[in-house]
Amino acid sequence: MLAAAATAIATRTESVINPYHQLSFWHETAGDDFLPRSSLDSAVKADRSVDVAIVGAGYTGLWTAYYLKQADPSLRVAIVEAEVSGFGASGRNGGWCSALFPSSITGLAGEHGPEAAVGQYRAMQATVAEVGRVIDDDGLTADWRAGGTITLARSEPQLDRAQEELDEARRFGFGENDLQLLDGAQAASRLNATSVLGGVYTPHCAAIHPAKLARSLATRVEALGVVLYEHTRALSIRPGRVETEFGDLRADYVVRATEGFTPRLKGHKRAIVPVYSLMIATEPLSPSSWDEIGLGQRETFTDLRHLIIYGQRTADDRLVFGGRGAPYHFGSAIAPSYDQVPKVFDTLRETLHELLPVTSSARITHRWGGPLGIARDWHASVGLDRATGLAWAGGYVGDGVSTTNLAGRTLADLILRRDSELTELPWVNHVSPLWEPEPLRWVGANAGLQAMTWADTAERRNGRPSRVAKAVNRLIGR
Repeated sequence: MLAAAATAIATRTESVINPYHQLSFWHETAGDDFLPRSSLDSAVKADRSVDVAIVGAGYTGLWTAYYLKQADPSLRVAIVEAEVSGFGASGRNGGWCSALFPSSITGLAGEHGPEAAVGQYRAMQATVAEVGRVIDDDGLTADWRAGGTITLARSEPQLDRAQEELDEARRFGFGENDLQLLDGAQAASRLNATSVLGGVYTPHCAAIHPAKLARSLATRVEALGVVLYEHTRALSIRPGRVETEFGDLRADYVVRATEGFTPRLKGHKRAIVPVYSLMIATEPLSPSSWDEIGLGQRETFTDLRHLIIYGQRTADDRLVFGGRGAPYHFGSAIAPSYDQVPKVFDTLRETLHELLPVTSSARITHRWGGPLGIARDWHASVGLDRATGLAWAGGYVGDGVSTTNLAGRTLADLILRRDSELTELPWVNHVSPLWEPEPLRWVGANAGLQAMTWADTAERRNGRPSRVAKAVNRLIGR
């Protein structure tokens, strides 16, 4: 009794002192105390001038710092972070290190030509392998398992979209080693969900523990000589300086690596919209449950509905399951309360149980969420304005675990003036248009969300592809 009481008190005390464990299942199980590093307020004057200043200690900022220091150990690199490294989407995403890119290959080909489009997609595939290499070579912790992705088709319209996805891949020269069309039995052998008619499988994805990767990568870049200033909110960025609540950090190059939190920077309210994605995690499932479900290679999984769902089998045999559905908040607002939307959590639980009935008796142990970043044209980008020294990367639309690594390598090449295959990719120096001012931004973002919800409902009801969804996809260039 006394021991149990002492444990309960200790747990309550820890949560008061350190709230970061409460952000998500990933944060709670990262094996890290999340104690903040020193803020910029502690830096002496001599340390407030560096070669490269990075705003944001998520994957983009950390990978950029990593590759800069690998290329030139003498560079003075500093990162400022409003909270702690891995606080945002980098620490609480679905844990897919995939080759997905938000702009379709057909759309990229129409704008830049087929060769450039294929180059972008091949670079994404290579990036998955590169992340795995660094994890292995540098001894990072990530619960890495490269089991690929199974995408189910569970209705006739979804089966049509699976065929369309395969046909598009073949037109651009991607073969069986990149994407395979599965019949019902083949798809169910990987993930034994209800109503499976078929699907597609790609090997270019790994399941990870995102917070473990973020925290171990932060430790690694520190060991390389990068200075991390945490609990240091950037207020604005300008050529040659980052203005923070503790004064300025000066630099030859300033990198914006803030993704969904970009609207908090002065002058960037309309650059990116923060859209919330929410997740749940089950308790560890029994071996017999996993025998029924499948995912024997820890494949990540989704299906071909319009309103995105995603999941993975964790290293400790839980199911982590998430999806879109939370509303966009007026004025690109971000708040901790938006991480918790009971109605969306209920929908996720019901969807998971419908998809995999064996999970119906499993306890949901964690519920969380957070903002991701979407550019107006749904086009991720990375770039550097040489005239000002201002660099950026973002707009990943939730596919940032691997894309951030490609961004970090590309930014390192751009900053160090190294011409490479990466600096020639079509997303480099792409400039997305600004989002509309309010209330148009609020109306448009939430109308799109509602349209995709209606589209899925209509397809379930009538078994025909949704014209509404096709129209929305045309509008966003997908």
